[in-house]
Amino acid sequence: MKKKILHIAEAFSTGIYTYLRDLTSYMTNVLGEENYEIVIVYSKRDVLDESKIKDDFSDKVRFIKVQMVRNINPKNDFGSLQELREILKTERPDVVHLHSSKAGVLGRIACSGIIKRDKVFYSPHGYAFLRQDISPTTQKAFRLIEKSVQFLFGGITIASGETELEFAKKIGKTYFVRNGIDFKNQKYTQSSKENQKFTVGTIGVLHAQKNPSGFNEIALKMPDVDFVWIGNGELANQITAPNVTITGWVSTREELLSRTSAFDVYMQVSLWEGLSIAILEAMALGKPIVASNIVGNKDSVEDGKTGFLINTTDDAVLAIKKLQDKSLRATIGKASYQRCKTLFDKDKNFEELIKIYES
Repeated sequence: MKKKILHIAEAFSTGIYTYLRDLTSYMTNVLGEENYEIVIVYSKRDVLDESKIKDDFSDKVRFIKVQMVRNINPKNDFGSLQELREILKTERPDVVHLHSSKAGVLGRIACSGIIKRDKVFYSPHGYAFLRQDISPTTQKAFRLIEKSVQFLFGGITIASGETELEFAKKIGKTYFVRNGIDFKNQKYTQSSKENQKFTVGTIGVLHAQKNPSGFNEIALKMPDVDFVWIGNGELANQITAPNVTITGWVSTREELLSRTSAFDVYMQVSLWEGLSIAILEAMALGKPIVASNIVGNKDSVEDGKTGFLINTTDDAVLAIKKLQDKSLRATIGKASYQRCKTLFDKDKNFEELIKIYES
């Protein structure tokens, strides 16, 4: 008899989109579509191109659209909650897996009285109370919401990195399952072509989390280095340095990996993160990583061995200057690949997640 797994994703874009694409692919192609029925309840974010869903996901995965909003909005949240409860009553899944803080709150409340607490799992993908674009008072409120919802409605947290695990264990019952990427089906080709100018690149939405102003400040301090931002967003106007190119979003995954492979260094200066899939894929391409010293990044990057964790823009400049040494860059790039292959192979990690689902 098939087991029904229902995912609820408020932030169905970029990293969570990739995570669910890879997880559902693993469950349908590796474990067999005859064993699982998969439903994804999602909300559209501005960067989501819904026309690509049919190409990226198996036709055995069903999708139900519910418009949830990121910020607290009592009227919209109540409507979303009612809709989620109706879906859960109709679908009656064996397991519910919630993705992002907002889905974690609404989903656990919606599951109350319908789904057993020990069959409701929650992946924060970066806790909302770690956001740096909100006030300390709001951070405290979000932390209180996390603790209160856990206490009142239960559920089990799936932490994707060691630092996230430490936060999660203080809130409630938690399992540790690392994020991963697809080494089996995705070819990560490391470019051997040398750039005319040293090139540092990143991938992401140009919004507060990804810290485009910090990226721009680093570029301004290094006028002889080319910087590339793959993506777009509402804060594109914060990129003013003449040596930064914003490419916009690329049309295919192959093109994205090809462009990433052309970077000499991958840099991510986010203000807060879950465990970044973009960083993992850059590591799989043998790239040294320069990343902000925050939760999430600290779990993927081993400082001084697979890249550098930085606290200031001056730290980033120094790290990039060090990595202009070709020999050091090659050594760190090789270590970066090896760490990713050892710890972040999705098939190994998803196998652990399925065991949790089945327990």
